[in-house]
Amino acid sequence: MCPACRNALPYHPPETCPSCALPTVGGATCGHCLKKPPAFDCTVAAFSYTFPLDALIHSYKYAGNLTLLDLLAEPLAARAIAQRKPDLLIPMPLHPARLKQRGFNQALEIARQVAQRLAIPLDSRACRRLRDTPPQASLKLQQRAANLRGAFSCEIDLRGKRVALLDDVMTSGASLHELAKTVRAKGAAQVEAWVVARTLPH
Repeated sequence: MCPACRNALPYHPPETCPSCALPTVGGATCGHCLKKPPAFDCTVAAFSYTFPLDALIHSYKYAGNLTLLDLLAEPLAARAIAQRKPDLLIPMPLHPARLKQRGFNQALEIARQVAQRLAIPLDSRACRRLRDTPPQASLKLQQRAANLRGAFSCEIDLRGKRVALLDDVMTSGASLHELAKTVRAKGAAQVEAWVVARTLPH
């Protein structure tokens, strides 16, 4: 991708809710997060999930276009470098059935790149997906939290650890919220959500 096209990508605005990364005036915490805080402490997002970034992620995720990996991972690492370095980076786990179908875990491949760039330990086996839930994108927003309840387990002791959870896209935040609850139950002291792209309100 040429520099002009790269610069024209929809980089996420700097003034966003610190909890969920939705754009807000002056970067204030949004009303939804004030009323119902997520299980993670903050969100780091590189891009807004709009054209052409949505098409690029779709090609990477569903067509296996791994040549896009650097384009997606490098801006996220550049945003996350401003954060205090976590003790551990955990990618969003895929259920084995979904992994077999897709052939790779899109979050894990991005996490490998980010972990290498920022010199952060990565643990791809710390958490497991227990149920092969329907894709979140196929559900209405109010169905997403119920779809994921009890969907994850954590296999390691995280007492006192600062953990960053990495996924490709955050829409409602239900997946990352449920995973954050799971790692907090294992003692994680702070949990951040790192995503390549954040969807914007319609």
